[in-house]
Amino acid sequence: MKSSYNDTINVRQGEELNEAIVSKFIKENLPNIPSGNLEIEQFGAGHSNLTYLLKIGTWEAVLRRPPHGPVAPKAHDMKREYQILSNLHPLYSTAPKPYIYSDDKSIIGSSLFVMERRKGIVIDTEFPESISYTPEIGRKLSQIMVDKLVELHQVDYTKTDLLNISKPEGFMERQVAGWIKRYDLSKTDDISGVEKLTKWLEKNVSTREDSAIIHYDYKLNNAMFSEDCSEMVGLFDWEMTTVGDPLADLGAALGYWIEAGDPEELKSGFNKEPVTTRNGFYTREEFMQEYAKKSGRDLSNIHFYLTFAYFKLAVIGQQIYYRFKKGQTQDQRFANLNRLVESLIHYALNYSRGI
Repeated sequence: MKSSYNDTINVRQGEELNEAIVSKFIKENLPNIPSGNLEIEQFGAGHSNLTYLLKIGTWEAVLRRPPHGPVAPKAHDMKREYQILSNLHPLYSTAPKPYIYSDDKSIIGSSLFVMERRKGIVIDTEFPESISYTPEIGRKLSQIMVDKLVELHQVDYTKTDLLNISKPEGFMERQVAGWIKRYDLSKTDDISGVEKLTKWLEKNVSTREDSAIIHYDYKLNNAMFSEDCSEMVGLFDWEMTTVGDPLADLGAALGYWIEAGDPEELKSGFNKEPVTTRNGFYTREEFMQEYAKKSGRDLSNIHFYLTFAYFKLAVIGQQIYYRFKKGQTQDQRFANLNRLVESLIHYALNYSRGI
């Protein structure tokens, strides 16, 4: 699913799939599958859902499943993500085509869906060796990220069935209440400022009436680009997608968009420092200006959306850290996420004061 350079790893211990059972399921439910043995590899990136590459001869596809262990209510909903892609792919071709969904737990122990495999490069903390980075490449990638977000928000959601699994009215009120509840349910450490931040969010929640299809996890390493960085050839991880306030989507994207002047704990919180800190990439301010110009939307209240975006990131980190703390995952990448959560809470508090 991800890049064409070192994008897969051997399946991590404890996350294996039964090749014989998966092969039988694939060959019984998908047409034109070649004969031969199924090979399974794992995509090593990501902190949440598990994603696998399935290969039989020249045929390839991608299997997604929820993480092991208990998960938050309504989180990691494979059926919902499959429905989203089924509706969206015909109207927004950057979204991959889904093939099949199953909730038969006898296959891999959880629900799953299989979708098309796209090839290209995914850029996160470094560029592949085939690319000699220049500031012009950073500008081009930034421009593409803005353009594809604007394009998504222009899709006519009334031509889809997404309203059957979405409720745009009162979106931000529910978001604020829901993410505060998620934090409370996954709390491990006492962090100063959390109560002050959540009260500010509840008091200042946006009540804009503007709805669009939103990805809600829109970031550089969820996108795939052509080898020359001239176009986006795929956008992935649609599990949070809904019909809601497009500025919440922009805020979430900006929360992930790290720039050179950010604090060190923010730059390296989830991973190594991302490439967006390099000379040439848009600053968050430039990203906002381009989005406003191309979408025609008023960003005068983006202050609220950025505060909420950093709180939401903190909650995501807290949920992952909670699973690690409770022994539901052994992935050592998560061992120090509590420090990042605290930093994000304080960063959100700063935004609420108008930095």
